[in-house]
Amino acid sequence: MTVHFPFQHTYAALPANFFARVAPTPVAAPRLIKLNRALATHLGLDPEVLSSPEGAEILAGKRVPDGADPIAMAYAGHQFGHFVPQLGDGRAILLGEVIDADGVRRDIQLKGSGPTPFSRRGDGRAALGPVLREYIVSEAMYALGIPTTRSLAAVITGERVQRETMLPGAVLTRVASSHIRVGTFQFFAARGDTDGVRQLADHAIARHYPEAAKAERPYHALLEGVVARQADLMARWLLVGFIHGVMNTDNCSVSGETIDYGPCAFMDHYDPAQVFSSIDEMGRYAYANQPQIALWNLTRLAECLLPLLSDDKDKAIEQAQFILGEFAEKFTTAYQSGLRGKIGLFSQRDGDEALVQDLLDAMAKNQADFTLTFRRLADVALDANDDSVRAQFLDPAAFDEWAARWRQRIADEPQSATERHAAMRRVNPAFIPRNHRVEAVIQAAMNNDDYAPFEELLSVLAKPFEDQPEFADYANPPLPEQRVLQTFCGT
Repeated sequence: MTVHFPFQHTYAALPANFFARVAPTPVAAPRLIKLNRALATHLGLDPEVLSSPEGAEILAGKRVPDGADPIAMAYAGHQFGHFVPQLGDGRAILLGEVIDADGVRRDIQLKGSGPTPFSRRGDGRAALGPVLREYIVSEAMYALGIPTTRSLAAVITGERVQRETMLPGAVLTRVASSHIRVGTFQFFAARGDTDGVRQLADHAIARHYPEAAKAERPYHALLEGVVARQADLMARWLLVGFIHGVMNTDNCSVSGETIDYGPCAFMDHYDPAQVFSSIDEMGRYAYANQPQIALWNLTRLAECLLPLLSDDKDKAIEQAQFILGEFAEKFTTAYQSGLRGKIGLFSQRDGDEALVQDLLDAMAKNQADFTLTFRRLADVALDANDDSVRAQFLDPAAFDEWAARWRQRIADEPQSATERHAAMRRVNPAFIPRNHRVEAVIQAAMNNDDYAPFEELLSVLAKPFEDQPEFADYANPPLPEQRVLQTFCGT
């Protein structure tokens, strides 16, 4: 059976120092765990063929498909604030690019497909747990309407990988609008390779910001575009309680997509200082810190672009600072607009920001569940029964005081209770990939080779804004003994 990918290779056509040509390392006995059939079709690929044994071999890296030009991309990065001049794809190989049904160019990358010249003594492999986590969370983010890389397939390799213990090996097929990172720009800037920075910038403009090519100052427009998309992305993360966990510059995509789901997690009870990542000991990437870290990362990108902004360094710095200065307003506008939507406001008035912040403060003080508080508030908007929201608060009176002010505010708007209820349900999910659910799925797969819980969780998360009464338990926060307090990188 012929497995055909209509590959193109615009990134592989860049100069040789942008990547290393390297083939995936064959594995013993690949077995398909999950194929994202809808995504495959959208990419112009045949799900039936990909589901075949030959398809599984390609998705595991055992067989290189016709037309592929496998490469590992070079990049650098600040990791927890410390600069590493060479990182690169240490366990990921880009097979090529396809044009999807919307006309968008997409990378198809195998993650966990063996060592590359950038592996730094690593084995280039991935364990099953992190592959399942990335599949679940990336597809949940997509269903929530948040820009993200996607998961096309997960394959178990038939081999084991050595971590703290021996674990089942797996490969994730990741789809992204590109894998260009802030760290990719840093790779060339750190070497004083201005031509490399320019070639990469031109490629990023052509791929992600074609309108910038027509601007009077294309590289300024590129930076403006990345700043705008990252500001919007941070707002979207915060509005669903998402914590990336490892926002290094090499995990910051210039396309504005969420990328690299390592120790990521969703909050249960609201806590602005919440950290799950086991390696984030100082809370650098805590929930509420994410916007300022995004700006920090964007500042590193701006530093790389300085030679392209102006021949006069002082002028280039001034121009970059002006563009970076727009981040705060763009983030705040998107975030506050989203918060107003979450509490059912259709208009913007003085005092709204304080009203929402008072709710968040009460939620933090009373350990209220972030997702359920807002979801249940939508029901209150319809039937005026507060019990389901009050139950989220250690001291229900804290909600009562706030709810009186909220009711007064929504009474000033002409929309009906039915309209408000529907609008709030569209932005307040019932279902998120809660940590204890993800962990239970991983344990069932690793310990019992049982993927039924994985399939069921994916099915529930594909419709996060629907009630799904038969799966109501998936909306519930963990019991105390079920809480997952730490998540781990997938290396």
